[in-house]
Amino acid sequence: MPVIDERPPSTDVDLASATATELVSRLEARQVSSRELLDAQLDRIERLDPAINAVVALDVDRARQRAGSIDHARARGDQVGPLAGLPMTIKDSFETEGLVTTAGAGELAEHVPARDADAVARLRGAGAVVFGKTNLPLYAGDWQTYNRVHGRTNNPWDVERTAGGSSGGAAAAVAAGFSTLELCSDIGGSIRVPAHYCGVFGHKPTWGAVPQRGHIPGPPGTLADADLGVMGPIGRSVADLQLGLDVLVGDDLGGVPGGRLPDASPAVASLDGCRVGVWLENDVVPTSRDVLDVLRSLVDALGDAGAAIDEHTRPSTPVMTGVHLYDQLLMSVLGTGFPAESLTAMNELATTSAEDDDSEAVRIARAVTLSHRGWLAANEQRHRIAAEWDEVFEAIDVLVAPVSPVTAFHHDTERPIEQRRLDVDGQLVPYRSHLVWSGLATVPLLPATVVPAGRAPSGLPVGVQIIGPRWGDRTTLAFGVLVERLIGGFVPPPLTSR
Repeated sequence: MPVIDERPPSTDVDLASATATELVSRLEARQVSSRELLDAQLDRIERLDPAINAVVALDVDRARQRAGSIDHARARGDQVGPLAGLPMTIKDSFETEGLVTTAGAGELAEHVPARDADAVARLRGAGAVVFGKTNLPLYAGDWQTYNRVHGRTNNPWDVERTAGGSSGGAAAAVAAGFSTLELCSDIGGSIRVPAHYCGVFGHKPTWGAVPQRGHIPGPPGTLADADLGVMGPIGRSVADLQLGLDVLVGDDLGGVPGGRLPDASPAVASLDGCRVGVWLENDVVPTSRDVLDVLRSLVDALGDAGAAIDEHTRPSTPVMTGVHLYDQLLMSVLGTGFPAESLTAMNELATTSAEDDDSEAVRIARAVTLSHRGWLAANEQRHRIAAEWDEVFEAIDVLVAPVSPVTAFHHDTERPIEQRRLDVDGQLVPYRSHLVWSGLATVPLLPATVVPAGRAPSGLPVGVQIIGPRWGDRTTLAFGVLVERLIGGFVPPPLTSR
């Protein structure tokens, strides 16, 4: 295991535990300068990141110049933005003006965009000091973070285990104190899974709430928003997620009714009487005992605090039907970036296989080569499932569920994805079982907030997924605050706790 140098950072700020919200408050009060924070984080990365490999590109000179400019503006009493002076990193799938953006792909190893992604521009416009990029799998396409350009990212709780994907570098960086706020993306659980595996907070917004332009994939220059995909924050508290989301959504986005996210439902002002749906197990993939015990303890605590627990209300569509639909919609999006030879091979497999062949490879091939007519049928099915969720949220205020069947697992990057398995208490299940719990919110385009719920006997973190109605982002976040208060906030990983 790599040796981690434990020299203290260069300011009195405890970067092992500080939240973005706390740091913004200290910046506003001029108790610390942006330059001091930036240099302390760079020092921490230099000392601790070799064991983790979360931050893969730095923009030090420009970041120091920007931090100094913001410090001077604040000293003059100028109006500054809500993130003014906060140093932060960005997932390497977002284009950053003047800073290399690889998406983990060798062919983009020298890609230096001339323009920020829209979401990055909003963060910079709010005063954020973007100083680096964090690692991800090739084209954000895995639940582990590794690629041939930057190598593998390790989990700060145990470097022999994955940090998750595709925002694994982001979650690891936030957990380890290299950054307190991150811009990430999620189409297959890419915000939620790493947040769960690394013990941090994450929010998958309602689809359409945050602009996608400048995210790779699609290819550089893509203007259209991808189906299912969303952009959102990872942080060290729910308040951090709210801080980031307020900037990312802004007040001018046409996708949000009225141009802004609705206020949180009054029903989540307290746990007393709050109607909490619970869905911890399903008939497609088992939930590991470690995850189940932590989440069951959380549900018991919610009930003891006055929440009305409902373990029966849920959509009527069978889980496996939803998983197959997710596969269709997801792979039809991802397949647009596949090389021509792969598409030819998949088309042959899809058209020559027997009609009753339901193997994983054939299902993926059919989804990747789905006709427009086939996509319209899948989209109609998606809308029917979304309508079922609308009825669910007439009976409950939020629904809590696992993020993944397991805690962070040991690295498994040498085998092809189709050969990988998750070990659920000795039962081997398909690696793509990650999609089962992720799909609950992704298929119907719903918001979901992940909050640390406790730790398994192994010491590894377990997160809870809080799902709400469409455009109910502030409701899931507000309920996340209740969970955070009940269970406790962010806990630094032992490897990087100093």
